[in-house]
Amino acid sequence: MSIKSLAKDTAVYGLSSIIGRFLNWCLVPLYVYLFPTEEYGIVTYLYGVTAVMLVILNYGMETGFFRFANKEEDPERVYTTSLISVGTTSLVFLILLTIFLSPISAGLKLPERSLFVWLIGATVAVDAFCNLPFAYLRYKNKSWRFAGLKLINVALNIGLNLFFLLLCPVIVKSNPGFISWFYQPLGGEAFGIGWIFIANILSSYIILFLLMPQLIGRIWRFSWHLLRQMLSYSWPLLILAIAGMLSQNMGQLLIPYLISDEEAARSMIGIYGANMKIAIVMVMFTQAFRYAYEPFIFSQAKKAGESSRQMYADAMKYFVIFSWLIFLGVMFYLPFVRYFISPSYWEGLQVVPVMMVAEICFGVFFNLSLWYKLTDRTRWGMYLSLICFGIMLGLNIWLVPFIGIPNGYMGSAWGALIAYFLVMLLSYFLGRKYYPLPYEVKRICAYTVVAGVFYIIGMIIDGVFPLWAVYLVRTLLLLLYAAIIGHFENIPLVSSYIRRFTSRIPQRV
Repeated sequence: MSIKSLAKDTAVYGLSSIIGRFLNWCLVPLYVYLFPTEEYGIVTYLYGVTAVMLVILNYGMETGFFRFANKEEDPERVYTTSLISVGTTSLVFLILLTIFLSPISAGLKLPERSLFVWLIGATVAVDAFCNLPFAYLRYKNKSWRFAGLKLINVALNIGLNLFFLLLCPVIVKSNPGFISWFYQPLGGEAFGIGWIFIANILSSYIILFLLMPQLIGRIWRFSWHLLRQMLSYSWPLLILAIAGMLSQNMGQLLIPYLISDEEAARSMIGIYGANMKIAIVMVMFTQAFRYAYEPFIFSQAKKAGESSRQMYADAMKYFVIFSWLIFLGVMFYLPFVRYFISPSYWEGLQVVPVMMVAEICFGVFFNLSLWYKLTDRTRWGMYLSLICFGIMLGLNIWLVPFIGIPNGYMGSAWGALIAYFLVMLLSYFLGRKYYPLPYEVKRICAYTVVAGVFYIIGMIIDGVFPLWAVYLVRTLLLLLYAAIIGHFENIPLVSSYIRRFTSRIPQRV
């Protein structure tokens, strides 16, 4: 797999990720107009819990599968062993959740919404199991099937949301008998945000059915010895992933415990979550890159020589380049993008630039993580994630109550940025010791400075010049950034155009 192949797979995975996230993003206006901020805050909060539980139920087996499938002589045995392990633990989780639903709901500060907790838990159980068939598709480089199934999942989720939240209230008025068999027992329109979780669980189980070709027609073999090896490799990644996911969802998870006013806390989570949907563009790019990058690094690990190390370094450079391009694009046109959420949520727009830069730092940290994955020092990944989690936890506990109502969520945003930045630097210096790579640090920093200067210029002209001039300048700055990258990275179309342009400029003798 080459850089070109990595770029192609990133584009395909990105297609499903970007389109899918964008379409889900379009549901946000529906939610924020139908439900008050405190109700949407419950949705955001439970999604944060879901993200953490999904990581726990996967316990690093996805990365472990890639490692051992490329290492062992029998990758099919690695796959079926992983499936049996994750399938068993997911089933046990669902049983325990059902038995202890009341105390778990009370612990989540949602004793009156225990059904929502069960629905989200049942969805997590099947999603954790489905992660391995999806990983198998990535391992086989079947990026188009992977992308297709992800998009089907999104389409189902959106379609069911629209059906339950918009169409059913209309049908129940004109022809109630058509849907009363399932609609009324749950409370009908009064079930509110519960229909969001019903849509989630239905779409997840349909995707499980569509993944059957990756589950049936194979010889199922289970090896305790192999599983112990995989768990030995993956358990530090589990701690890493839990700490990482807790860090990514720190604000949504902690605010209810840091702000005593329950209604205000839920409202803050709703505003924070809605504005995070704008910053999610950077998350989409990072996730698309991650889907392609993990198989890439392990396949390159089979090859010796400096060419592989140079490819890792080039991947880092291009990740940073495109991250800043996305950042500038979103921030320059934020006054238009913000209409995806209700004006009552706009007070939280200050979160967007902070969280986008935080996601860039997190993406660089993920790129740097290859040094401990390839050298089997996965415990270092655990240490780094715990350090990041500790820094972020401390900053949240301090900053969220300090800033207070109504903008306490900014404490979570700044906590994320500071923690990701510090752990990114620490990982870089550790990587230089254990697995040095020829990163073009000066060039990467130069591109970062250029993007930062352009961002500042684009912001300070707002209100100084007429609106049309502001967007003209911002568009020119965005094009200039792309041109600078094209010239210095010798991208043929851009660099040749620049050379032709500069050759026409009279030279001084």
